Amino acid sequence: MGAIMVWLFAFFIIIALLAMVIYQVMCLADLEYDYINPYESASRINGVILPEFVTQGALCLYYLVTGHWFMFLLCLPYLYYDVRMYMDKQHLVDVTEIFNMLNHEKKKRIVKLVYLIVTLFLSLFWLLYSALEDDEYM
Repeated sequence: MGAIMVWLFAFFIIIALLAMVIYQVMCLADLEYDYINPYESASRINGVILPEFVTQGALCLYYLVTGHWFMFLLCLPYLYYDVRMYMDKQHLVDVTEIFNMLNHEKKKRIVKLVYLIVTLFLSLFWLLYSALEDDEYM
């Protein structure tokens, strides 16, 4: 039962990360189709970036503490990228350059989205595997 709870908690953390990245992609798409102005789009995206970084770090640490080494190693490149972006001060979207960097920013978020979807499916697989394994021992 404990393994199921571990994977279920990780599943919900990944869902929260997916929601944050989808929100950023939607803000960029709204900006591209001129539904919102650049300042509003940049402020919305910048407000979600640090919680995304912290949540990803917490997920990576959670996998390390619970002893799921494969998932920890899978999450490590994404965490390294986030830390590198934060240390280089390139993590925030600049209002004045947002139109010039729109395609690059969208591609970056879409790659993150694909990465998180793969992580979500792996987490779901391990959740179901743990549930079936617990069911065999009852």
